[in-house]
Parts: sequence; structure tokens; C-alpha cells
Amino acid sequence: MAYASFSPDVSSRIEPLVPALKSNWLVFHVITSFFGYAFFALAFGASIFYLISDWYTKHTNGKVLSYLPSTKILDDMSYKLIIIGEVLLAIGIITGAAWADYAWGRYWSWDPKETWSLITFLIYIVYIHLRYSWGWHGRAAAIFAILGFAFVLFTYLGVNLVLSGLHSYGSA
Repeated sequence: MAYASFSPDVSSRIEPLVPALKSNWLVFHVITSFFGYAFFALAFGASIFYLISDWYTKHTNGKVLSYLPSTKILDDMSYKLIIIGEVLLAIGIITGAAWADYAWGRYWSWDPKETWSLITFLIYIVYIHLRYSWGWHGRAAAIFAILGFAFVLFTYLGVNLVLSGLHSYGSA
């Protein structure tokens, strides 16, 4: 930040924000989306620990790792974290649509980031449905949660690096 503040070649290119980026909708959209992704990351971690604990218990004649919670707790924790992440992502998508209407006059434009956010949302809806309706839990649910996080990573990072659209701010 200091370099950007004092460097003449960088500071001469700094321009005021466009009006669309001065919206309060932007603040709510970014915060809720980011925290939604953060809860998915925590669920990913709980699922990884679930698989480690499950493997260790099966391969050591029922001994449990003393520093990890039981697999039941890890499974339940992952599910609850995904529920919270899903709610926050839904709010992020809704506030993003409100912001898009304010900035561009339309709620949805099928921008790659919007589309992949919707795909990520739907992936976790499938997880919740399988868990709630079919009683799905354990190893399969942990693997699904881990695979779901791959969609989160692509939505958060991959879309900006690979695809172009309204959310591609990093390209030169």
C-alpha cells in the first residue's frame, strides 16, 4: 500500500470509483458472499477431519484420535456450517442482484460469477436435500462437502482468473 501511495507511476493512474462501486448494496453483497464462502471452507475442514478420524478409527481397532472430536460431532458440524454458508450465500446472491439492478438496470446478467455462484448454491442445496430427506451422513456426506468446496474455490478464484465478465476486476 505504501508503494502504491508514493509511487508516481501508480498514483498517476488512480481514478475515482465508478458510481456503481459506491453503493451500500456492494458492501452487503461482498460481506455476505465472503462469509458464506468462509463457512463452506470451515465445513470443508470439518469434513477433512471427519475422513481422517474415520480412517484412523477403522485402522486402529476403534481407537479415537484424542485431539479430534468424534466423527458424529464433525459430521454434524460440517452440516451446520453448510447450512449457515448456504443462508449467507443466498443473501449474497440476493444483495448482488439488488446491486446489479441499481448499477446496470437488471437483476441478473448470466455473468460467469453469477452463474457459478448459482451453481455453488445449487450444489449445497443438493447436499442439504440428501442430508435432510434421505438421512445422508457420514463418509459420503463428507466427500460431497469436500467436492462442493471445489465449486466454491472455482467460484471465488477460478472465475476471476479464467473467465471474463463483470466480476473480472483483476485483468489488466
